Amino acid sequence: MNTLPVEVAILAKAPVAGLAKTRLIPALDAAGAARLHRRLVLRTLAVVLDAGLLPTLWCAPSPEHRFFRALQAWASIDCKTQAEGDIGQRMHAVFEQHARRSTAPLLLIGSDCPVFSASHLRQAALRLLWGDEAVVTPAEDGGYVLIGLKQPQATLFKGLAWSTSEVMAQTRQRLHAAGLRYSEMPTLWDVDTPQDLARWQALAAGQA
Repeated sequence: MNTLPVEVAILAKAPVAGLAKTRLIPALDAAGAARLHRRLVLRTLAVVLDAGLLPTLWCAPSPEHRFFRALQAWASIDCKTQAEGDIGQRMHAVFEQHARRSTAPLLLIGSDCPVFSASHLRQAALRLLWGDEAVVTPAEDGGYVLIGLKQPQATLFKGLAWSTSEVMAQTRQRLHAAGLRYSEMPTLWDVDTPQDLARWQALAAGQA
């Protein structure tokens, strides 16, 4: 598969019990939730690499956690520290830091979407290469699971109602107000709650 000149930033917490996937603790306990998070991060990295895109892990609280250090040693994955602030501030900081060192478009994703495919990521990357200034993948819960930009756009990340069902609607409004040429990918879903976990388990069982 040909490599595309688009990079992917992955926001990821260290797989620490009590820090990662805390909303799943009632179903899995803290250690089980952390193990699931580790599995999701590894899956996300594999999909990005399979898509022929260059990943960077933006780590919390630090790239010095042994999980991230192992990834650096295993596959030379570039690991950086997430900025301080709310999720919007942290995402915008990723785009700003990327723009200081590269002119390549950037896709930003989390590690919570178990239905991302290499094809989905490549199509999002191609939309930026073919002329869109932004691309977004909505989430079923009203947020989004991917946002891609050619250049940093601070207005898309400041003052949104993060972690609510209004995020995607507000993002559309900001995109229109900024006059950005953008497109939306098919809607996907995250694993955030015990109900989401059951859905993923049922999907995996059906594919076995």
